[in-house]
This record gives sequence, C-alpha cells and structure tokens, in this order.
Amino acid sequence: MQFASVRIITDDVERLIAFYEKMTGVSAQRPAPVFAEFVLPSCTLAIGHSQTVSLFGAGSARAADNRSVIIEFRVPDVDAEYARLAPLVGEWVQEPTTMPWGNRSALLRDPDGNLVNLFAPVTEDALKRFAERA
Repeated sequence: MQFASVRIITDDVERLIAFYEKMTGVSAQRPAPVFAEFVLPSCTLAIGHSQTVSLFGAGSARAADNRSVIIEFRVPDVDAEYARLAPLVGEWVQEPTTMPWGNRSALLRDPDGNLVNLFAPVTEDALKRFAERA
C-alpha cells in the first residue's frame, strides 16, 4: 500500500489553490475545474470542490469543517518560512517553537481554517529519525 494524497474539500477551489501555490511554490495541476493537485516529492495535496462530495456519498465530507487533521510540510528553515509567509497567513496558531520531540514547528490556518504545520527536525534525535525515513 502506498500513501497517495490528502484531499481538502472546499467551497472555494480558486482561493485554496492560490494560497497553496504561494505557500509551496508549486503550481497546481488542474485535471478538472473542480479538482486540483499539488504534486510534491513526498506526497500529493489534492483540493476538491464541495460539489465533488456527492460522488463519494452525500454528506461524506464538509468544506471548511476540519478540526482533527493537521497537514504537515517539512521545510528546511521554519523561521525563514514564518517570515516569508507572514503577509499571506491570516492566522498563526503557533509561532516557531521547538517541540519536545525535537521538531521546530510553526502552525497556521489556511483560508478554510485547516491547520497546517511547517516543521523541521532540529535536535540530534529528530534529525536521526528523519534520516532513517529517506
């Protein structure tokens, strides 16, 4: 089994595409007007319009209603990303902080309120843990 993607359901595909293009520096692939993908080296972030939910079953997902999943991006320098993204981000949940498990993290909310973690391993143990995943 391979982990393929995370999909965000939204009422405003264009707004989320613009946000994630600026955040990631990757252009969205648009196979359909109601669907986009950001194909990154490690995973794909998909964005689907709420109109697509009926294809999976009515009411199976709701736009802008996530309060249990954190979308995480590993970055080279959390503090630099925090400074770069400051004008783009409407809500920072946590400024750059070194976590007890050895990652430096900054958490923000995307335009739909989804929680996004930008992190980098910084301690020796965390660096080793991620080196083993390469």
